[in-house]
Amino acid sequence: MLNEQKNAIISLFNQALEDMGVTQTNVLLERPKVAAHGDLACNVAMQLARQLKTNPRAIATELVNRIQSQPQCADLIEGFEIAGPGFINMRLSQNAKTFAVRKVLRLGSNFGHNTDHDGEKILIEYVSANPTGPLHLGHARQGALGDVLSNLMKTQGWKVCREFYYNDAGVQIQTLTDSVQLRIKELQGETITFPENGYQGLYIKDIARDFLDKKTIQTREGQSITASGDVSDTANIRAFSVAYLKNEQDSDLSALGVSFDNFYLESSLYSDGLVERAVNALIASGHTYEQDGALWLRTTDFKEFGDDKDRVMRKQDGHYTYFVPDVAYHLSKFERGYIKAVDIQGSDHHGTTARVRIGVQVAGQQLGLDIPKVFPIYVLHKMLKVIKDGVEVKMSKRSGTYVTLRDLVNWVGRDAARFFLVSRKADSEFVFDIDLALSQSDENPVYYLQYAHARICSVLTQAKEKGFDIPGQEAIESMDLSALDDKNAQALIARISEFPETLSVAAKECAPHTLCFYLKDLAGDFHAFYNAERVLVDDANVRNARLALLLAARQVLHNGLDLLGVSAPEKM
Repeated sequence: MLNEQKNAIISLFNQALEDMGVTQTNVLLERPKVAAHGDLACNVAMQLARQLKTNPRAIATELVNRIQSQPQCADLIEGFEIAGPGFINMRLSQNAKTFAVRKVLRLGSNFGHNTDHDGEKILIEYVSANPTGPLHLGHARQGALGDVLSNLMKTQGWKVCREFYYNDAGVQIQTLTDSVQLRIKELQGETITFPENGYQGLYIKDIARDFLDKKTIQTREGQSITASGDVSDTANIRAFSVAYLKNEQDSDLSALGVSFDNFYLESSLYSDGLVERAVNALIASGHTYEQDGALWLRTTDFKEFGDDKDRVMRKQDGHYTYFVPDVAYHLSKFERGYIKAVDIQGSDHHGTTARVRIGVQVAGQQLGLDIPKVFPIYVLHKMLKVIKDGVEVKMSKRSGTYVTLRDLVNWVGRDAARFFLVSRKADSEFVFDIDLALSQSDENPVYYLQYAHARICSVLTQAKEKGFDIPGQEAIESMDLSALDDKNAQALIARISEFPETLSVAAKECAPHTLCFYLKDLAGDFHAFYNAERVLVDDANVRNARLALLLAARQVLHNGLDLLGVSAPEKM
């Protein structure tokens, strides 16, 4: 049932308890383990037995009598039963049971949304790939997770910013420049020796070829970068290569349906003085020390974060270790007004989480910032294997070493790629079966969900062809839905009612996979109802009630698929 109904019933309990002189009690409503026992159960009477020094069944009896005397009770609860040592089992009224159907059709695409975090700012950072090559499967998983999680956060009222962080201050960009320059020389007929750490993929040759052809690239920032064609023009090779790969990554992400609100450059942390400021704040905190020519942060001073040893901040050669700009970056996130930050990264980043949070806390306190202890929140994902024709696929010709995001989308399409990438808990390993993703069977969850939506659309089309009117939202508001009393209809309604809570939990726990599980259960409940009950019967009251239920189920399926970025076809 919907939270607002649960809250209304809890209010009935609280009022009855207050009348009994009890004011400090937490009333919990649960589904009975056995469906025959009713729709809801409450054990508050047993909790109060010691406090009231009374038999719990007697407490339950008095509670039920007081609840039934309240005018709002009849609209919510049809009947009570006191079971065992004092359980209060409840059967919901027909109006309460069908309330969700009316609400879904009243709210439409907004069903499931709430304003719990109205206007609060959250920054979700994901993908954050260096512009040095095609995006791999880890980036694909991050892209899907980040995009769906952003959609989920919006349903809870968060003001979401999707951010991509470019590590453009490291050695990788120089390696890219050197690799392209060598391929240019090779295309010009020069014999080269390609270094082992150079980028090997075919894309390097493509960049070199376009560079020699003096092509022009339009960047997302609206700039034009024209290749000079001069192999000795290292700065131009660097700028052209980076722009080329940024555009290619943007294209690949677009194919997956992933976009961003902001792109943040690591280099700006240095040019804007944010790294220096963070380092000075850490030094001022008294938690740093010099040893062996390096500057260390004494992270072991903060046992609650679980770091097992102190960490080097500045190496002997004067360069900062990678967690230092990360600290500066997350201070920037908080100072830009984001009270919550989520980082979606590979599980290989597990070792950095504690030191970054410690650095953010220590520097933040010195800077007068009241930053939450868990800032940022990390969603760490494991890599996935791809199976095609029963064989693991390990390499892409274009990348030279790994399967790319674009390969995956080309093989199975956007819908299947997005769904499968978020269908498991982020920190669990799983196998992406290409053949399963392409199959048109109930074993393929994407097909199963889309077929459920299309099947409902087909029933509605058949109704029109038979000359039956499809009830509108206003008609359904006052319609008699008592015909929805069979177990399959009630199971489907109950599942529909769980949608808002599913979104709330998925957002709170940063767990998009829970929405995938929910939608498969919803589709299963729909198919069970459809197979058990004819919808287009002659009895208009029964037919319209069942059509109203199908309309509600279709809307929730559509809402859920939309949050996943998966299409909801009307025909299949």
